[in-house]
Amino acid sequence: MMFKVLRTIAGSLLISTSFLFAQTPAPAKPRPHVVVIGVNGMEMDVLRPLILQGKMPNLSSVIKRGAYGKLRTVSAPNCPRVYSTLFTSTSPEEHGVTGFIVGGVTANTNMLKEEPIWSILSKNQITVGMANVPATFPVMPVNGYMVSGMLTRGKNCEDGVLCAPKLSEVEGGSAVYPASLKPELIKNVGDYYVDCERMPSAEELQGHESEVINAWLKKVELIRGQQTQLFDYLLQNHPTQFTWLGQSCEDRTGHWLYPIAPYNAGYNPKVNAVREDAFPNQYVAFDKVLGSILKHIDDNTYLFIVSDHGIKPLREFEQTDPHMHMDHEKTTPVIAKHDFADGDEVPGTFFAMGPNIKHDLRLMGFEASVYDIAPTILSLYGIAEPTQMHGHVLTQIFEGSANNVAQK
Repeated sequence: MMFKVLRTIAGSLLISTSFLFAQTPAPAKPRPHVVVIGVNGMEMDVLRPLILQGKMPNLSSVIKRGAYGKLRTVSAPNCPRVYSTLFTSTSPEEHGVTGFIVGGVTANTNMLKEEPIWSILSKNQITVGMANVPATFPVMPVNGYMVSGMLTRGKNCEDGVLCAPKLSEVEGGSAVYPASLKPELIKNVGDYYVDCERMPSAEELQGHESEVINAWLKKVELIRGQQTQLFDYLLQNHPTQFTWLGQSCEDRTGHWLYPIAPYNAGYNPKVNAVREDAFPNQYVAFDKVLGSILKHIDDNTYLFIVSDHGIKPLREFEQTDPHMHMDHEKTTPVIAKHDFADGDEVPGTFFAMGPNIKHDLRLMGFEASVYDIAPTILSLYGIAEPTQMHGHVLTQIFEGSANNVAQK
């Protein structure tokens, strides 16, 4: 059944959820614990030197204890387009979320035409927790909780694109399910910013480059700290069998503060020489967030870290591209992008560790893709992959399997 029909049924939440979640009897076998961390725009070319320099000890420990590699993404990748593919293991044309704006409307969960992983797990009586994950606004009923992330609408953020409303300022839909969790979060975590701050405009930067850049980065640091508090609170006080946490500040920073050389397209020393450490430091900061999350993960927990795509400097020979040199959302001078027509130029990243996952296994080439994440997670719970999904179970990362590409 198409997910748009399922969503209509789920709209009558108080009536339908108890029935919906009771369809499959709970098995006697204990359910595994799975944690997914989504990092928007994690770029392996920037990541590798930091790991070698010892600046990301927590991610290094995950690599040593698990499997890692590039993650093939979709063509012309952007956040809502890819995340919705991660959720459903179907193409953007099939699941309906083809970009930030679809048919003149900001991407949202009402557009989903295929059933996402949180719904499939909920129907199978798996407890689900989603926090700060992009493209999950407005939130939907789950067997647990859902707190929306990037693309959440709110005060001074009517379109929900690249802006950061506070939790109390959300408008145009629900950002928290169940509703009772919202005041609890405001009380115990604070009235935090849902997403990373919008990047400053060229006019705001003019003549005040250092001041504006440093102030913007300080706000990013504040928001990341709030997100860390949110994750820690939820993991401690609302543990679930499946948890998906997300971050977006890395991508936002990379678009206009990627450490490009003077010969790269779009280089402006007044902006790009102010904080050359800005983008790499986002990953160093993420490693600290990862360290906080790892405190809640034991040897019996599966951990997946995935990024929807990478990010690369602009290329002169692609000036015919309509997005080339265009200010991001027509406000900020951009020097790096990820929506290249060939998604293989900006692959995401994949890390996994947990019971029976091979240690220090590097996936070569594009053994893993964004289509494979949902089927692999479902397999851990013994749930058959729905027929509409295109991905494969990544059997090659588990002990007892040959190191070859998994078969569907």
